[in-house]
Amino acid sequence: MNQSTAHRIARQTGLAVREARVVGSQHGYQHLMIALAGGQRAFAKVAPVQEVAPVQETVPAEMGAAFAAEASGLRWLAEADAVPVPEVLAVTGTALVISMIPPGRATPSAAFGFGTELARLHAAGAADFGAPWRGFIASLPLDNTPGPTASAAGWPQWYAQRRLLPYLRMAVDAGALRPEDGRLVEVVMDRIESLAGPPEPPSRIHGDCWAGNVLWSGDRGWLIDPAAHGGHRETDLAMLDLFGAPHLDRILAGYNDTVPLAAGWRARIPLHQLHPLLVHACLFGSSYREGVVSAARSALSA
Repeated sequence: MNQSTAHRIARQTGLAVREARVVGSQHGYQHLMIALAGGQRAFAKVAPVQEVAPVQETVPAEMGAAFAAEASGLRWLAEADAVPVPEVLAVTGTALVISMIPPGRATPSAAFGFGTELARLHAAGAADFGAPWRGFIASLPLDNTPGPTASAAGWPQWYAQRRLLPYLRMAVDAGALRPEDGRLVEVVMDRIESLAGPPEPPSRIHGDCWAGNVLWSGDRGWLIDPAAHGGHRETDLAMLDLFGAPHLDRILAGYNDTVPLAAGWRARIPLHQLHPLLVHACLFGSSYREGVVSAARSALSA
């Protein structure tokens, strides 16, 4: 327990923090387990601060914007009353505090139920492709600017311009991808209309739905750490497939029993995986080059 940290979190959030313990760090901020005065356990992400005067602190502005985006995403997902998400207890320019989810384990029944609830979440829909708040995925900005139309036909170009092109440029400029790799992805973008499958309306998606952002508790799957926006529902399913979710077959069965997926959706998984793979190339370098190239080739051959 660190009382000075507890006092700092209390000062930053206005919450009555009794205890605070650092449990890790990611993307430049600390992870903490905290206990509030009433006994409630919570989880906090806290930006590093530099005291420049006794009552003044500085923190990178982008971190505050990322905390705000995560809070907005959690609240928006909660409105659907489908997949459970943690409650946002406080969000400031220096910290995000959410309710603690008791640890559990993935079971076939929980996975099936999660698939059912994920389908309901997506079906809740969105006004547009994009979102009315600045987006972030990991530590990178995520362009949530809505497309010119909310019609189902608008997704392919929105995805190409908002989810592929910015990270393709960044990865090529950083040397994580070769120029010829970039040209291959550009071919995907040029052919996006024919690769995207049948038009679908904007779905309410998590946006970064890999297995690590699904917590299992009380025989349910809970969503955390969203990059939420109006998008294509196949994107979340492709993310679950990318790094392997437990009992994925049961998740997909529950989903398809609730809201059937469009024909050919499995062949479109690589197209939807291109965005997270490009993001990983930007974050972690050329180790993700082969993944990007393989997904682009698979998308084109589908």
